[in-house]
Amino acid sequence: MTEIPTAAESAHPASEAGEYTGLLGWVSSVDHKVIGIMYFILVLFFFLIGGIEALLIRIQLAQPRNTFLSPTAYNQIFTMHGTTMIFLVVVPTLIGFAVYFVPLMIGARDVAFPRLNALSFWMVVFGGLFLYFSFFAGGAPDVGWFSYAPLSELPYSTTPGVNYWALGLLAIGIGTVTGGINLIVTILTLRAPGMKLRRVPLFVWMVFVNSFIILFALPPLNASLVMLIIDRLLNGNFFTPATGGSAILWEQYFWAFGHPEVYIMILPAWGMISEVIPVFSRKHIFGYGIVAGSSVAIAVLSFLVYAHHMFAVGLGNPFDIAFATASFMIAVPTGIKIFNWIATMWGGKIRFTTSMAYAVSFLVLFTIGGITGVSFAAVPIDWQVEDTYYVVAHFHYVLFGGTVFALMAGLYYWFPKISGRMLSERLGMLNFWLTFIGFNMTFFVQHILGLMGMSRRIYTYPNLPGWASLNLVSTIGAFVLGLGILVLLVNMAYSLRRGKVAGDNPWKAWTLEWATTSPPPPHNFDEIPPVRSQRPLWDLVHPENPDWKHAGD
Repeated sequence: MTEIPTAAESAHPASEAGEYTGLLGWVSSVDHKVIGIMYFILVLFFFLIGGIEALLIRIQLAQPRNTFLSPTAYNQIFTMHGTTMIFLVVVPTLIGFAVYFVPLMIGARDVAFPRLNALSFWMVVFGGLFLYFSFFAGGAPDVGWFSYAPLSELPYSTTPGVNYWALGLLAIGIGTVTGGINLIVTILTLRAPGMKLRRVPLFVWMVFVNSFIILFALPPLNASLVMLIIDRLLNGNFFTPATGGSAILWEQYFWAFGHPEVYIMILPAWGMISEVIPVFSRKHIFGYGIVAGSSVAIAVLSFLVYAHHMFAVGLGNPFDIAFATASFMIAVPTGIKIFNWIATMWGGKIRFTTSMAYAVSFLVLFTIGGITGVSFAAVPIDWQVEDTYYVVAHFHYVLFGGTVFALMAGLYYWFPKISGRMLSERLGMLNFWLTFIGFNMTFFVQHILGLMGMSRRIYTYPNLPGWASLNLVSTIGAFVLGLGILVLLVNMAYSLRRGKVAGDNPWKAWTLEWATTSPPPPHNFDEIPPVRSQRPLWDLVHPENPDWKHAGD
C-alpha cells in the first residue's frame, strides 16, 4: 500500500471543512466531496423547477387552441425550462460528479485548487438565482434558451428578463470555466504514484477531455453575452442590421458554443457508462485505448460541425458541404463507443441491477438520438425538419435518453459510495420502467409530429389530423415520466434513512474510489493500493493472477 504524500496534505486543506459545524460548515467548506454534494442539492432544486415548467408546457400543448397559458407566459416558461435544464441541471450535475469522484478515482486528497472549486460552485448558484430573480423584476426572458439576436434586443424584446438571462449565464459560464481549469490541473498533477494517463479510469479521462472543450467552447458564449448586454443597455450595434450590425453574428458565436456544449453534456456521461457496464458485465472495457482516443476525436470534431444548425440561414453551398461532411464524420467515433460498450457486455456475466438497466437503455435511446442527429447532416432533410418537433425529439433523445439515463446509471452505481447506503433495487426498477416508458411516450411521437409539420416554439396549434392525439400521448407520457422521478426521490429519501449499509465496495468494482470507506473520510484515503493497471483493486485482490482483463468472478 502507498501512503498519501505529506505534500498533498498541506496543498489541499480539506481539513478546513471541519472549522465550522452545521449549515455554516457546509457553505464554507472547501472539501471536494461536500462541494460535490452541494452541486447535487442545487441540481435537484432546479431539476424540480425545470420539470414543473416542462409539465406546464405539456399541459398547454395537450389539446389544440388551449388557453391554459398565455403566449407571453408560455414563451417565458419555455425559455426558462430550456435554460434551466441545460445550464442549471445537466452541466452542473456532470461537474458535481467530476468534483466528487475525480480526486477519489485518481487517489488524490482533494482537487488542485479547493477554494477555486468552491468559487466555481457559488458562481453557478449566483447565476441561477439571478436568472430566476427575473420573474420578480419585470418579467422572465421570453426568447428561447438560444436567445437569437436581434430578436432578443430592443425593440423586439422589451422584457428585462433577457438582461438577467445574459448576466446569469455569464456568471454560470465563469464558474464552469474555472471548474474546467481546476479539473485539468487536478488530473495532470495529483494522480497516485503509478497512475499514468493511460491508466486513469475512463470517467476521469472523459472529464479531462471534456474540460478542454469547456475551455474553448464557453468563451464564445461569454463574449456573445457581453455583446448582447452592450447592445441592450449601452446602445451597441453588434447584432442589429439597421445600425450596421449583423443578424448572423449571434448565431455564429452561439453555435460555436452550442454544438460543443452538446458534447460537454454527454462526454462525462459516456465516462459513467464506461465504468458501469464493465463492472456489471464482470469484464474489462473492450478497447480502452480506442474509447479514450475516440473521445479526443469527438472533442476536436465538435468544434467543426456547429454550422449544421445554420443550414437554413443561407451561408452558401461550400459552407453547407463542409459542415455536412464534418457532421457525418463525428458519427464515426461516436458509433465506435457504442460498439465498444456492446462488445464489453458480449460474453460477460451480466448483472441486471437498476444501474445496468439504465446503462443498457442508454445504448438504445442514445443510438436513436444519434441516428436522427445524423439525418440533420443531410442538408435537404435539415431544410424540411428544421424548427419542427423532430428537432425537439432528437434533442431530448440525445440529452435525456443519453445524458440523463447515463446519470441515472451513475447515481445508482455511486450512491452507496456517497451515502454509505444502498438504494432500493425494488423501487429502483419501478423508477426505471416509469422513466423509460414515460420518456418514450413523451418524445418518440414528437418525431412524427415534426415530420407532419408541427413547428416548435409555438404556444398552440390548429386541430389538424393526428396532431391532437399525438400531443395528448406526449403529455400523458410527461406525467408518467414525472411519476418516475417522484419514485426516485422517494427511493433516495428512504434509502438515506433506512437503506442497507453499503460497505466499502458493494459492487466488487476495481477503481480507487472503492478502496476507501463509504462515505469517504475528509482526507479520502489512509493508504492507496499500488497502481499497476487500469483496475488496481483487481490487482490487489488477485495478486496471483495478472490477467485482470478477464476479471470474471
